[in-house]
Amino acid sequence: MAEDVPIAIELAKKQRDISIASFFEKNRHLLGFDNPRKSLLTTIKEAVDNSLDACEEANVLPEINVELVEMSENRFRVIVEDNGPGIVKKQIPNIFAKLLYGSKFFKLSQSRGQQGIGISASVLYAQLTTGKPARITSRIGKKHSANYYELHIDTQNNKPQIIKDETVEWDKEHGTRIELDLEGSYQKGDQSVDQYLKQTAIVNPHVTLIYTNPKAEQIIFAKAAEQLPKKPVEIKPHPYGVEIGVLLSMLKLTESRTLQSFLTSEFSRVGSGTAKQICENAAVLPNTKPKDVGMEIAEKLVEGIKKTKIISPPVDCISPIGEELLEKGLKKEINAEFYTAITRPPSVYRGNPFIVEAGVAYGGEQNAEESMHLLRYANRVPLLYQQGACAVTRSVINTMWRNYGLSQSRGALPIGPVTLVVHIASVWVPFTSESKEAIAHYPEIVKEIKLALQECGRKLASYVGKKRKIQFEGKKRDYIKLFIPHVGEALKELLKLNENDEKKVEKLLAEILEKKRGHLEEIEAKNLEYDEEFANIGKGETEEENDENK
Repeated sequence: MAEDVPIAIELAKKQRDISIASFFEKNRHLLGFDNPRKSLLTTIKEAVDNSLDACEEANVLPEINVELVEMSENRFRVIVEDNGPGIVKKQIPNIFAKLLYGSKFFKLSQSRGQQGIGISASVLYAQLTTGKPARITSRIGKKHSANYYELHIDTQNNKPQIIKDETVEWDKEHGTRIELDLEGSYQKGDQSVDQYLKQTAIVNPHVTLIYTNPKAEQIIFAKAAEQLPKKPVEIKPHPYGVEIGVLLSMLKLTESRTLQSFLTSEFSRVGSGTAKQICENAAVLPNTKPKDVGMEIAEKLVEGIKKTKIISPPVDCISPIGEELLEKGLKKEINAEFYTAITRPPSVYRGNPFIVEAGVAYGGEQNAEESMHLLRYANRVPLLYQQGACAVTRSVINTMWRNYGLSQSRGALPIGPVTLVVHIASVWVPFTSESKEAIAHYPEIVKEIKLALQECGRKLASYVGKKRKIQFEGKKRDYIKLFIPHVGEALKELLKLNENDEKKVEKLLAEILEKKRGHLEEIEAKNLEYDEEFANIGKGETEEENDENK
């Protein structure tokens, strides 16, 4: 009698590789395609992000056309067209119809897209919900023809499936256009396409956005700046925050012959002197061969890095908005009476440099009875979903806004006529999921957000305090003006003045009041100087030192 075949062998026959496209075909919610409304927004977001990155890399001021056409009750055509550099013909199928294909994953420099999933995931979603192929037109220059493709994704093999490939006439000298038919739902509101484009215009003041909504209404978000953001430069990782596993992988792959040369060649801000200091603090010989480094020495190196004072990472790998342009963006899109913005010095998490920026628009037409309007951004991209799971939201809630003139309940956003912008620029933003909707709670990032909020809060408190003083002084003057005629009448009776004299007395009393007002304004100016000095207290200090100063 034949021996029974072990069950493990039978189970092994059923096991096989899973294509990344097949995985996301069944788990599209992980990429932000979990309901029709959000799917429509995610598609436009991914296309616009790609267009902005392409234009900025080519030193072209972006002009992006976004059009939403309602085909039926729950079906839309999304059209996004840009004036970027275009895409080389052979790259078009892979960029739009192959997941995890891109040029930015291994680069340590700031960009909107990083994973190579976004736009191809939108093509996959359109394919799943309508069966229609993605239609792409791209041209790289006026001496070149425009290439037109219709594409599907072969989900079993994660490869592009070309339905049509031809050369077409296109009046644009260079640029890219994508058309997708997909299932969606269009609504206005906080998490709408309209809101996404408006928020994009705030932190990208150099961009012109032309948006045609499903009702054929055209909205133009005009640019407020003529200069492009500084182009980020690719850098090497910074030693601070590097993990043991990552360090061991780097040591195995390096071509350096000694530990000292490895540290200087594989990390930024590490010269020969700093490398020697790291080895000394780690009690490791600088001429140790990298391939001989095991777990024990790697742990010592990590500790040695922590003990060594290393210059902050270079900022040329990051392109922050800047205080002036962030303030311009707020003024362009939000009607307020007071604006301020700050950019923090660069910091590091897990060896990745990052910068936190914050801006405030206060008063004006904003509702004083509602919660603060919080706008979250990562690498100039609005984050509209998962607000409660984001490190930005938690940092804002944990800030004592009552110290800065706003009312706030425990565990809630403050109440007041305020729009707050928080932007994180990094070579690698730590999102909580592939859908890139919330930022992870790294202690280094949370600390920098809080310091940025405190700086903005002090400037806001200075303005709010000044405004309240002026209002209080105005009320006092109004009270005095109210009683001037009665005082004049009383003096008339006491001094037996005639009616003309009474008018003169009232005039003199009014003049005295105006003189006193001038004196009060001088005092107010001195108070304002003091307030400005107060607003600068704590710049660059730790959170604990700021709390002590307060």
